[in-house]
This record gives sequence, structure tokens and C-alpha cells, in this order.
Amino acid sequence: MANLLEIPIHLNTNRKILHIDMDAFYAQIEMRDNPDYKSVPLILANDPRKTGGRGVVATANYLARELGVHSAMSAAEALSLAPQAVFVTPNFSKYRDVSQQLHQIFKRYTNKIEPVAFDEAYLDITENIPNIDDPIQLAHELQQIIYEELGLTSSVGISFNKFLAKLASEHNKPSGLTVINPGDIRPFLDMLPINEMRGVGTKTAEQMVSLGIHNGKDLFNTTQNKLADTFGKSGYIFYERIRGVDDRPVVWQRERKSIGKERTYGPFLDSEQAVIDELKDLSGKLVKSLIKSQLHGKTLVLKIRDDEFQTATHRATRIDFFPNDEDEIYRVAQDILDELGGYQNPIRLLGLTMTNLAALSFENVVLPLYE
Repeated sequence: MANLLEIPIHLNTNRKILHIDMDAFYAQIEMRDNPDYKSVPLILANDPRKTGGRGVVATANYLARELGVHSAMSAAEALSLAPQAVFVTPNFSKYRDVSQQLHQIFKRYTNKIEPVAFDEAYLDITENIPNIDDPIQLAHELQQIIYEELGLTSSVGISFNKFLAKLASEHNKPSGLTVINPGDIRPFLDMLPINEMRGVGTKTAEQMVSLGIHNGKDLFNTTQNKLADTFGKSGYIFYERIRGVDDRPVVWQRERKSIGKERTYGPFLDSEQAVIDELKDLSGKLVKSLIKSQLHGKTLVLKIRDDEFQTATHRATRIDFFPNDEDEIYRVAQDILDELGGYQNPIRLLGLTMTNLAALSFENVVLPLYE
């Protein structure tokens, strides 16, 4: 009976998709503009020695990463790991300008560009402006032009869908170029630790491990019905992804929109409970705005500014749309807060924003399959 519910899988290999990811983008720009930084661990954050230990790492160069420094880490912890590091306050206006230059280069090759952040994007090159049939040749040329014109290196993943192209770009950084063909799917995915699979968050990974799913091979060997029973709609998507299936298009004409609720406090929020209470209130207001606008989204962003005007943002992105449910948004907001280190200093501003929006009439394609 259970087998009757299983949905067949079809692997569409007709497209040519690039995922291009700039190597330590912010740090690389600073090293380009100040060559002295190339030989030292470089951390993009306010120097905690000048801020009383406050601040969060935006990114770091590879020398600092080798010492354990990573984005969203507190600047004080980064200093303890890399006491010899140079701290540079991020200049997001400059990074945005360079990102715009980068996208102008992309447009020489295709109009089908889906930006993910300042430093990464998907490009559909199935049909491309210079009519280059070999995606490897096109990718090499693109990497070379970016380096010649912007002085920056990039890593590129090539495959027939977005999921595999993203996985490929992460495989050989920095300055890498990796191709995943249909025959490469199992070697790439079987050994992938389950917590490194796109779309699997911390709590989901813990749940999978409790089911005996530790890597891609374990996930591949788990039945579609068991995944659906355990993880709902996401279970079917996991079943598809671990088989290399991802039919999402490169979304290149999407209107960039977001809905957010933000509040500045006076007096400051000076306890963890006060912050949690406000997150609950903001979650409710955000959901009401989403419902009123008949929208839902895939990315929830938390913004925090403390009493020293140190601002941190962090986001959670799902494969599928968040439900417009206050409790669910509130739970994810708490998870993001925990990833930022929880309550540390008095808070003057909190904000919750939903991005990656679409109309509520645009349903997740897997929903009807379980009705």
C-alpha cells in the first residue's frame, strides 16, 4: 500500500547551469585594495579590542579561516583564535559597487541570472549570448575576465541544475571549477555529511541522525514514504535532491521584494526574556503583513543592533516557503538568534524580514501530492 504513494523520479539533464561564488568576496576586495593584507589573517569585523569585545565577523580571508574563524562568529572569539589577525570594518557600499560590476560581466554571457547575494549567482547558459556550446570553456573564460577586470578570483560549479551546480562550486575553493555530470551524482552525494546538504538545517540534521541518516548514502537508501512521513513536504524534496533532481528554474525576472517589521527600543531590551518577548510580537506582526499582502517567502532575516550600534544580520533559507504561521516564524527567529550567539548586550533595535517572496497563489509544487 505504501508503495502506491511513491512518486516517480525524473532526472532532467537538458540544462546547463553555472553557480559562481566569489572567493571570500569582502576580504578579497580588501586584499586587492591593500596588498599588505594578503600575507596576514584578515577578519572583516569591528576590532573587539576597540569595542569592548563586541562585534560579529562578516567574513574572513582563507588564512584566518584556517585558524577556525568563520562568518557570524563573535569578533572576540575570532580574536582569540587569531590574535595576530588584522581587523577591518566592513565597507558594504564598496562591496555593493563591485557586485554591480560583477553582474555587468555576467550579462555579457546570459540574461538569465539569479543573484543569491553580492558574491554569488546562478547563470542559465543553456543558450548564451556568445553561443559557446562547451560550458567548461565558458566558465573558464568568465573566471578569467573577472580576474582581469576586477582583480578577483571565483569558484564555479557546472551541472544541469541549481542544486548540483551549487554543490560543485563549493567542492574546490578557491579558484576552482568543478563539473557534476549525471554519472558523478552518487560519488558526490553519497559521502556528503548530512549536515552539509543544502536545505538540511541543524534541527533537521539532528532528526536525521536519530533515524540513522548520517550521510548522502544513508539518505539515498531511505524510502520516500519514510522521509515524507517524518519530514512532510520537505521529505519528498530530500528524496529528490539526493538523487540529483532539481527542476527549479534560474529565476531571472523575479521582482525583488521583502516585507519586514522593525522596532527601535528606548529603554533598551536588557534581558534575554525581553528579547524573546519582542521576537514573538514581531513574528505576529510580520505574519499579519504577509497574509494581508497575500505573499509568502523562503528567507527569514533577523536584524539586531546593540547599545553600541553594532549591527548583525543572519538569515534562514528554506527549500520551500515558510508557512505564514506566527509560531513557526517565531521558532525560526529564535534559532537564528541562537546562531548569532543569543542575547549578549542590551538591544536597541530588532527586525524580522521575509524575502524571496512569491504570491500565495504560487503553491509549493509538492503540496497536492499528499492530498
